[in-house]
Amino acid sequence: MIFLFYNDYGFLIEKWRQMSSFKDLRIVDNFYQTSAFFPMPTVIISTLADDGSTNCGAYSLVQPYYVAGKEYYAMLLECRNSSNTAQNLIKRKKCALNFIYDDKALFKQAVKLGFPGDTTAEKMKDCIYTLEDGIRAEEDPNGSYPKVIQECFQVFECTWVDSLENCEGTQPLPEGQDHYELDKYNDFNGITTPYGAHFILKIDKILMKEEQYNGIINGVTAKDFPNIPVDYGYRDSKNFWYTRTPNNFLYKPIGELLPIRETSVASVQYAAKRIDPEVQFTDEACAKLVKVPRIFLPTVLKGCVAWAKENNVTLVTAEHMDIINDKRSKEKGK
Repeated sequence: MIFLFYNDYGFLIEKWRQMSSFKDLRIVDNFYQTSAFFPMPTVIISTLADDGSTNCGAYSLVQPYYVAGKEYYAMLLECRNSSNTAQNLIKRKKCALNFIYDDKALFKQAVKLGFPGDTTAEKMKDCIYTLEDGIRAEEDPNGSYPKVIQECFQVFECTWVDSLENCEGTQPLPEGQDHYELDKYNDFNGITTPYGAHFILKIDKILMKEEQYNGIINGVTAKDFPNIPVDYGYRDSKNFWYTRTPNNFLYKPIGELLPIRETSVASVQYAAKRIDPEVQFTDEACAKLVKVPRIFLPTVLKGCVAWAKENNVTLVTAEHMDIINDKRSKEKGK
C-alpha cells in the first residue's frame, strides 16, 4: 500500500510504503524440500522388482487424485523417474501405498529406504518391516502382486492407469542411464520431465487394521485415530525433518539423520573426466561431491560443466563449487 502526501501547491512532500511482513524466497528445484515447509504423509510404496521380490521406497508426494464422480478412485504419485519404484511401475503397473504408524524405528527405516540408487537387494537386506500378502494376492493366487507392510494402519493396493495421456508404450530406462531424454514429455501422467514422473494410481483395495476399521464402520471416536508421522517437506544436508503425532506430546520438529555414503575423490575425478574434455575438476572440487549418491553424480557433474562453460571456466575449483552449490547466492547479492 502506498500513501502520497502533497502540499497546497501540489508538490509531493512525503511518500510512505507499508512493507510486507513476508520475505521473497527464491523458488528452486524441489521447492517443497529446499524452499518450503510443506506437511505431507510418510508412505512406503511397495512394488515388484524384476526378480519378483518386493521393493520398498519411501515417499511423501502422494495425494488423492480422483475422489468422486469417476468410475474409479485414484491417487497421484510424483517421483524420480529413474527410481526403483517408477521403473517397477512402468514394467508391472502394480503397487501398494503403505501408511506406517508413528514409531521412531519405523520412521528411521523409512529414511533409510529413501536413499537413491540402491538396488532392491541393498534396500531390503536389513529392512525391519514385516511383509505379508495383501488382499489382492489372496483373491488372485495366480497373479503377481507386491507384498504389503504389517506395521501400517492402512494400505492402498493400486494399479497405474497407463491409458491416461497415452502412456501404454512407456519404456523403462536403459541399463546405466540416469534420466530420460525424450523429444516430448507428458503433462500429468507418465514421464513428465527428464527427471520426474507422475503416476495416476487406481485404488483397487483399501486395507485397514481392525481398530481403525471398526472405528469407521461403527463411528469414529478420538481413540480410533492412528498415531501417524508428518513429514515437514523441508530437509537439509544432514536431517530429514518430521513431527510425531500430538498424542505423543512431541510437537517439536525432529531431525532424523540422513544416511551418508561417501565415494572416493578418485571415483568422482574418474567420472568428471568423462563428462567434457574442455572442463576439468581439481581434486578439491571433486571432494565437494563425494557425498552425492552415485545415481545422481553424472547429472550433477553435467550441471557443473554447464555452469563452467557459461562462466568461461575450464578448471573447476573448490571455490567454484561453493558458488554452484550455494542456492542462496542470488539472495545474498540483492
